[in-house]
Amino acid sequence: MNHITIMLFAMTGGVLLSVQGGLNSQLGVLLKNPLLATLVVYLFSTFFALLFVLLSVRSVPSIQQVKDIPMYLWFTGALFSVIGISLYYYTIPKLGISTMITIGLFGQMLFSVVAGHFGWFGLPQEPVDFKRVLGVSSMILGIFLINNK
Repeated sequence: MNHITIMLFAMTGGVLLSVQGGLNSQLGVLLKNPLLATLVVYLFSTFFALLFVLLSVRSVPSIQQVKDIPMYLWFTGALFSVIGISLYYYTIPKLGISTMITIGLFGQMLFSVVAGHFGWFGLPQEPVDFKRVLGVSSMILGIFLINNK
């Protein structure tokens, strides 16, 4: 798969996350509880993920592969996901979708630059350089321009 296709997939993922944030924050407002909306969304997400796995997975990991996975990897991503998604559902109705998404993306980008610089999570190091600092600065300017009333 070429680089442009992968970038289009990433952009599509971003669009879909914005759409789901808007729809699911409405669910949270109607249920009067963003955590309850998160639970409902994750229950349906589990169903869809199971369906996609059944349709696409050709092999399953061995018992040894499962045993080799550090214990914390089984739950920490899910915990951070529930907290992050619940915060999205809570803040979108209060801030508006463009404000929340731009600020949320800024948080993701800022953390990813730091994590990439140090090579956290066993991922390749991506040292901070002038271009990355310029990109972060541009994003800050963009957030200001999008949210300046």
